[in-house]
Amino acid sequence: MLGVIVAGRLVQTDFQQVGETQFLITVPDADNINHIVLFLTGTIPFPDGTGGAVYFSWPDSSAPPNWQFLGYISNAKPSAIFKISTLKKNHEFENSNLGIFGIGKISHVAQIGVSVEPLAVIEQQAVVVSTVAASSFLEFAQKMLTSFLNYVSSFSVTQAQMTPNPTENFIPLSTVQSWYETFERRLQQNPNFWKA
Repeated sequence: MLGVIVAGRLVQTDFQQVGETQFLITVPDADNINHIVLFLTGTIPFPDGTGGAVYFSWPDSSAPPNWQFLGYISNAKPSAIFKISTLKKNHEFENSNLGIFGIGKISHVAQIGVSVEPLAVIEQQAVVVSTVAASSFLEFAQKMLTSFLNYVSSFSVTQAQMTPNPTENFIPLSTVQSWYETFERRLQQNPNFWKA
């Protein structure tokens, strides 16, 4: 029913059913994976009104799985690409010389879980996740803009304080302030306006 593609590898379809509506697959050597593609194979559709909520886990032998919602697939949306590179844990080693003398690199195994749930529930979860991400981006952009304005303002001088320099260009601080206010207003109206 389900398949996973990792670039440069064969398709994996060996999902294991671990609950009445839950399926799990292990992706070996996941250290260098940036994206995964999850898809319906076309042999069995989801029951009407349901879809597959897709979760990612980076197993840790000293802790229970930490499942992170990636998105979903459905009969109307039978495949999706998910970026997982930002979800991977950064493992730090106590001894930085572990790769010397033939000791191989430690391999990590990722898990992908699919939970068959009502589409209304999954779509609501996807909206919440995207809203949180947009809110986080908006906060970052506002802090970055404020930092930029504060930095530029720290160099401001009055015309009387200016030293003539024919090779230097000057921009009135009011111009930067106006740009900042316009950009912040547009960001508030539509956090994705800059993508156009």
